[in-house]
Amino acid sequence: MNATALAVALSLASAVAYASAAVAQERIVARARPGAPLLALLGTGVWWASTGLNLTGSLLHVVALRYGPLTVVQPLGALTLVVAVPLGARAARRRVGETEWRGTALTLLGLAALLLTVSGPVRERALSPGSALAVAGGAVVVLAALCRPADASGLRRAAASGVASGVGSALTQTMTVTLTRHGGPAAVAWGQTALLGVLVAGFAVGGLLLAQSAYRGGLGAPLATSTLANPVAAACIGLCLLGEGFQGGTLGVLLAGGGALVAARGVVLLTRGAPRPAPSGSTVAEAMA
Repeated sequence: MNATALAVALSLASAVAYASAAVAQERIVARARPGAPLLALLGTGVWWASTGLNLTGSLLHVVALRYGPLTVVQPLGALTLVVAVPLGARAARRRVGETEWRGTALTLLGLAALLLTVSGPVRERALSPGSALAVAGGAVVVLAALCRPADASGLRRAAASGVASGVGSALTQTMTVTLTRHGGPAAVAWGQTALLGVLVAGFAVGGLLLAQSAYRGGLGAPLATSTLANPVAAACIGLCLLGEGFQGGTLGVLLAGGGALVAARGVVLLTRGAPRPAPSGSTVAEAMA
């Protein structure tokens, strides 16, 4: 199994773990007694199991970033929505709706087109220290523009959440690759690694807080916006700074663009199609962020 195929397999496993955790958390909160404090959930075994699934999904995602390009790994995060559809329907004892089936089909079709075109050779596996700082600084400027108090709507905050998560993944990939090549951790400049760790933590926490804020007015449109902004931000970094590209020349670029649009339409349908209990929206959103 080559590195890209391994990254795809790990991304699939990560999506299953995230989706399982999201569905479990949604059902827990939906069944909770109205007005019960959130801390009460800590006493349930299912809550801890869902937390473990989230951690497993995160670890699998990090390992996938070690072996695969950003333009492959990040778009596959949309599979969390695809996997969550049948799992959520089964947990709620209902049938998968027509809109959900169409969203699933379009998402899978679009992602397949992307995988066919973006799995070519990669020039670099990690950002240079200067590029990492430039990416972080540029992302902060973008986030500040999206979150201006005067016009920071839910969709703007959702887009900012997706950008923060995509940049965090790019920096995570850089840190992981740096720690595992050239003789291992002993050969790494620890100051550089510590700085990357701080940046990764900052963007991860910032993305989560922005998501929580964005989902207060509803889940569907903000979740779709965040889910789409994440791979777009990561793909920009991969294409511009890591030498990731498309196979097939102009035809490959057109196929990738078409696949991205089809997958985006599928994600939008998935976020609209499934009924979700009102109390659980923020919890599911957090799990999928």
